[in-house]
Amino acid sequence: MNLLLAQQQRKNHMRKILALAEGRFSPLKSKTANGALAYLPNEVVAIVDSTKAGMTARDVLGYGGAVPVVASIEEGMAYGPDSLLIGIAPPGGRLPDEWRQWILSALRNGMNILSGLHTILSDDAEFSLVAEECGCTITDWRKIPFEYEVVAKGHWRTRTAKTILTVGSDCNIGKMTTMLEVYKEFRVRGLSSDFVGTGQTGIMISGKGIAVDAAISDYIAGSIEKAIDESAAEGHAYIFVEGQGALTHQGYSGVTYGLMHGTMPDAMILCHQPTRTHDDYGMAIPDLHRLIRLHEEVISIFRSTKVVGIGINSIGLTDDESARAADAIEDATGLPAVDAFRFGGAKLADALVSYLT
Repeated sequence: MNLLLAQQQRKNHMRKILALAEGRFSPLKSKTANGALAYLPNEVVAIVDSTKAGMTARDVLGYGGAVPVVASIEEGMAYGPDSLLIGIAPPGGRLPDEWRQWILSALRNGMNILSGLHTILSDDAEFSLVAEECGCTITDWRKIPFEYEVVAKGHWRTRTAKTILTVGSDCNIGKMTTMLEVYKEFRVRGLSSDFVGTGQTGIMISGKGIAVDAAISDYIAGSIEKAIDESAAEGHAYIFVEGQGALTHQGYSGVTYGLMHGTMPDAMILCHQPTRTHDDYGMAIPDLHRLIRLHEEVISIFRSTKVVGIGINSIGLTDDESARAADAIEDATGLPAVDAFRFGGAKLADALVSYLT
């Protein structure tokens, strides 16, 4: 994680983050707070969740060290934060009414606001006024800059940089963490690489990208194509794009399709949780062979591509159980499989290097 930290520190001052995760701090329900703890560990000073006050991040997640969980924003002030991170996504990504006072309290205590909500906080007159009065800033990662409202132009046809995309058998299944771990491994090997965030957490960690689920549908593919073009112009040979949603998820398949068409990946990593049998619609998770064929077919209309490995989300499993699940997937698919967050991205990086070079 040191390379990612160094990249972040070049783009931002070293923040002191108080992460708001009220009532939802857990392995699956506080993705943004968890991402900050995993990839910006020196910046998070405390977590707000009154239901788990007195515990530590490690107690709740199994990682994150001794970062304390506190009962309120006011209690969190004792740790000297300069930023309040909205560390969870409420239903629909909209600002709940009860959060207004929490955000106002943070602003009045001199904290900048870091938000990935669909509600654009900087457009709120009261928040903007209080922020100005207190000398604070409001960052909205889901506010799409005008220049990213573009239709895809098909630049993949002349692009020399290789693009890699994570896709998933369901939503919230480890696409970001898998990609970050493989990206980190490429950097360790001295390969010129970049990571493009496509959601609030990925953008927070990398300091760049576009929240594609907030883009007008016509512009999803174009916005990520533009972000990739900018990365390629910086001279990167490998561009890792964070996946979103799932082709087989009835609610969020649209953003996945747009992201795939904007990325036109040279290679993909399919992320899967072996213990998850159904999605949140109650639909059975399709067979991995079928999923691999589906994702390759979507892109093969335009160009050849391949799913080169399986990124496992082995939450709830022991290390031995995770390894056995990976072995079973490898036997079934013939592809390398690993929980990269737990065991590192080397196995998947090997597969990518072998396929792309």
